[in-house]
Amino acid sequence: MSYLLLRGLSNCATACTLLLLTACAEVPAQPLPVAPLPSASPEAITASTAMPAPAPAPLLTFEEWRMLLRSDAIAAGINADLFDRTFAGLTLDPNVVRADNSQPEFTRPVWEYIDGAVSVSRIAQGRLLKAQHRPTLKAVRKAYAVDHEVLIAIWGMESNYGSNIGSHNVIRSLATLAFDGRRQVFWRTQLLAALQILQNGDAPAQGLIGSWAGAMGQTQFMPTTFNEHAVDFDGDGRRDVWRSTPDALASAAHYLQASGWENGQPWGFEVNLQQGFDYALADPEIRRSVAQWRILGINPTRTIDVNEHSLATLFLPAGHRGPAFLLLNNFRSILKYNNSTAYALAIGLLSDALDGNPGVQAPWPRTDRQLGRSERIELQELLTRNGFEPGPADGIIGANTRKAVRAFQQRQGLPADGYPSHELLQKLRQP
Repeated sequence: MSYLLLRGLSNCATACTLLLLTACAEVPAQPLPVAPLPSASPEAITASTAMPAPAPAPLLTFEEWRMLLRSDAIAAGINADLFDRTFAGLTLDPNVVRADNSQPEFTRPVWEYIDGAVSVSRIAQGRLLKAQHRPTLKAVRKAYAVDHEVLIAIWGMESNYGSNIGSHNVIRSLATLAFDGRRQVFWRTQLLAALQILQNGDAPAQGLIGSWAGAMGQTQFMPTTFNEHAVDFDGDGRRDVWRSTPDALASAAHYLQASGWENGQPWGFEVNLQQGFDYALADPEIRRSVAQWRILGINPTRTIDVNEHSLATLFLPAGHRGPAFLLLNNFRSILKYNNSTAYALAIGLLSDALDGNPGVQAPWPRTDRQLGRSERIELQELLTRNGFEPGPADGIIGANTRKAVRAFQQRQGLPADGYPSHELLQKLRQP
């Protein structure tokens, strides 16, 4: 969903009508994307590493915009008194706009992100909490058929087991983004959903508190996700993902269940590749059964219980010089929670560790230098100049760019892993 829709609207009434029609939509998760690596926190995972397009110049003052929003909210069933109380004295938050527009030139390598996400302390704390909440986890698994470990891993990644749920006023953050952000239609949808949460009485006494981007509670749900998937699991009459651990864990399980989670099956597993393997098969569009991958000589690095008929894709998060993984359906379910392969891989590895399994066996190429945003843009421009089709030069290494990189590597007689390394950029720079 994009703010560009607003730019083409010269009439404010038309704008409000179109915005209201989008109020039930959410950004769809893409199938197995090659997402940019996160720069710091789980929240940063969903941010693009490309230079953001500037937000459109506001057509209205904030007060005029608020009055139009009020009309839309009332038409959507929000009580007028609730709206007035919620917006009384509310101002824009410039820190939220800066956070929305902030895009780092350099991002952390995937192995550094995994190191932090699957740390010894997080594993140890997660194991203790898994034992402490075992009765709740068993009840949640009975209700939603989702394994204990993945829920604990999501809890740990999203809020450090409930210790860091954010401190922003969600209504203020979303109002700021809906008025002055880069994806105004999306943020307006979330704002209307947040008002519904208040009206339903699910918010804690101190109001809706969350991240600068409006993610809430111990499992960091966006308001639309909350309205659709949050549950009252402790039976107190409220869906309290802020203070109730049973509600938070069950809500995450409900969301994973709706995303197609297969209880008892792995998210994926690390594999060994034979010498001379065709790395071009590490393509998210290529799906084969585990048995078919075995025929190609791809086998798990450890004994694992998996359905041999399950479809899997081969994933090389750091290119052919790093570890390799077969990714199954549950990995795709995690991606629907957060649409980043780095995040989903961290959740999978953390859940494995919580179950007592070893970490990544193959070494990471830790001496590799990561491409900065400007270098990624240059790489895309050079690929285009050489007759390949990476898509727009936006600095985002997506499926089209990977495919173009793979084609260039094949022309050069290199391992066609689709990985945009610094060495590859140097070759493209050569006349």
